[in-house]
Amino acid sequence: MYLLGFDIGSSSIKAALVEAASGKCVAQNFFPKTEAPIAAPRQGWAEQNPADWWENLKLATHNVMETSGIKAEDVAAIGISYQMHGLVCVDKEQKVLRPAIIWCDSRAVPFGEQAFNTLGSDYCLGHLLNSPGNFTAAKLAWVRENEPEIFENIDKVMLPGDYIAMKLTGEARTTLSGLSEGIFWDFQNNGISEPLLRHFGIPRSMMADIVPTFGLQGETSEAAAAELGLRKGIPVTYRAGDQPNNALSLNVFNPGEIASTAGTSGVVYGIIGQVNHDPKSRVNTFAHVNHSAEDPRLGVLLCINGTGCLNSWVRRTMTSEGTDYNAMNRLASAAPIGSDGVSFLPFGNGAERMLCNQEPGASLHGVNFNVHDRAHLLRAAQEGIVFAFQHGIGIMESMGLQVSRIHAGHANLFLSPLFRQTLANVSGAVIELYDTDGSVGAAKGAGIGAGIYRDAREAFESLTRLEVIEPNATEVEATREAYARWEDYLKCCVQG
Repeated sequence: MYLLGFDIGSSSIKAALVEAASGKCVAQNFFPKTEAPIAAPRQGWAEQNPADWWENLKLATHNVMETSGIKAEDVAAIGISYQMHGLVCVDKEQKVLRPAIIWCDSRAVPFGEQAFNTLGSDYCLGHLLNSPGNFTAAKLAWVRENEPEIFENIDKVMLPGDYIAMKLTGEARTTLSGLSEGIFWDFQNNGISEPLLRHFGIPRSMMADIVPTFGLQGETSEAAAAELGLRKGIPVTYRAGDQPNNALSLNVFNPGEIASTAGTSGVVYGIIGQVNHDPKSRVNTFAHVNHSAEDPRLGVLLCINGTGCLNSWVRRTMTSEGTDYNAMNRLASAAPIGSDGVSFLPFGNGAERMLCNQEPGASLHGVNFNVHDRAHLLRAAQEGIVFAFQHGIGIMESMGLQVSRIHAGHANLFLSPLFRQTLANVSGAVIELYDTDGSVGAAKGAGIGAGIYRDAREAFESLTRLEVIEPNATEVEATREAYARWEDYLKCCVQG
């Protein structure tokens, strides 16, 4: 018995085939082999053709089925992970009416700001847990205002994962988690926000029917099965946005647990057990995959723009040509904790939401030409990224998050011993590194939703933990002193 997981990213579409009994991935591939194009008809816009997602999903599915030699009748369930916050509009024949407006498109910012001012911060933060911002609902309002002929023909609006599920099953459906990430969900009234719909002029009929995040969401249609080389009737039993799914992939379900990534940008996604929000809207709060009104599980999402960007920048500019990241990490480790007083603010990649959308830029502080060398600057860069994470974790702690463990994939900055030890020291959390990814997580989510696994614990028994990093008692004080100094510099550079 096998589980098929899809990860619908903006760069590529990945498929993974997982043996249910062992939890092992037996085949995995992605398409296209070069980064998928993102159209930008105007500055700040970002669009993709949903049909391209489907075509690349077909290629990935055929590949994993052929390379594994698994028979179509042995695929027991399908799960979907997808890029968050996008907008797909279809008509009554399920024809896509315009290119998808994807997560990094900023055209709808004025619509979200107007909604926040009109509906009020008490309603938006108390009920929606977020400003409408630049999320799916605001993007739909942009379509209504600027493309009325398209808006009039919309039958259903969907997130990218909903579109893929529709292509698989023929049914336009969504989830509570998806509606919350689109900022359609009212957590106080436990339903779609009628005030938001009224403000934006969105008919309730455009909202797709709601299905559980885990459970039967539809079955592969005869047409989809023929295109994919699968059998008709395979249940689709799980879907979630990429960050909630990344947390699931890392076995993060309960209050106090955190999933983190540190690639081009850095993400901290922590679970809280009560409906809450940040009064300054510096982080986003969405329904986690196991959320219910009776037993709240909310994912608090912090995104830091300048993490991997800074790390790659210092490698290009501060090391000799050909130096790899391992060598750079060793050089950075030659400097002492706190980099002998050097602090690096890593905010050189645009406005930072956790800083109330201010853009202080990246900056070095405390450099002494007679003391500091390249190793100090390299270490200060990694410490600065960690301290930005900790600053955001502090916001999350003010919302009730009790940090105990941070789960991360063994990739990107988490490959650096200096980075992960510094994070453990300053946060006080145990860091666990795992070998997994989004498509494998989606497959296991499908196993939970299909009842093949009794629960998440059974689904993730096979998750390979590669390393555990605990705070080093002899280093904690020096690390926290360096963090306090970094915070002082941040206060000088940021207003409010």
